Amino acid sequence: MSRTFEDTRRWAQLGTTLFVRAADLGDTGLDAPSSLPGWTRKHLVAHVAANADALGNLVHWAATGERTPMYASPEERLAGIERGTGMPAAELTAWLRRSAEELAASTGSLGDEQWQFPVVTAQGRTVPATELPWMRSREVCVHAVDLGTGLTFADLPTGFLAALCDDVVAKRAKDRGPAVVLRVTGTGALWTLPGEGEPTVLVGPLHEIAACLTGRHHVLTTSDGGPAPALAPWL
Repeated sequence: MSRTFEDTRRWAQLGTTLFVRAADLGDTGLDAPSSLPGWTRKHLVAHVAANADALGNLVHWAATGERTPMYASPEERLAGIERGTGMPAAELTAWLRRSAEELAASTGSLGDEQWQFPVVTAQGRTVPATELPWMRSREVCVHAVDLGTGLTFADLPTGFLAALCDDVVAKRAKDRGPAVVLRVTGTGALWTLPGEGEPTVLVGPLHEIAACLTGRHHVLTTSDGGPAPALAPWL
């Protein structure tokens, strides 16, 4: 499914709202484990807050032409997350809200030509600034689920989930993992992960397929009730 620029801006706004609301937990709630192995909810909140600041650097790059990387180094990225885990909940969530508001304001001020300006992601990809809302929507929507407060992939927009599946499959194209075909129940939509041997076919709702492709908990099984193949990390 194709995604439009306006779609991604809308999903980024929605995901931010979902994440900020889900993260309003106080110290006890934020100190609890997230659904990501080894990370508390504070790790996730700090990561998402730092991501907004980092994307803001790319917005500045697009607005001014001044080269401004997302992060000075991988070490700086990790240090920001660790620093956030030591903050009281009120300070951490204030950073989360402030960084999200500043990102929304800075992106809202970009003109048409600035949106087309090429910037470089933390993974080294050169993309037009129009990709930034999609990058943000992935972070806030998926991590809103990862907080483990009750939100699931079923709570996310269908269009976002389809675009997420497209994105993940494209990134997994070079994986040397198992061949898998994932088909959405009742719609005929499907995604294929190339690999060796006869592909495993998994059929289920779109939200379960998105969870499977991103390495999150899902309930998909093979036609004979066997487990779905384990996939390599997504990002």
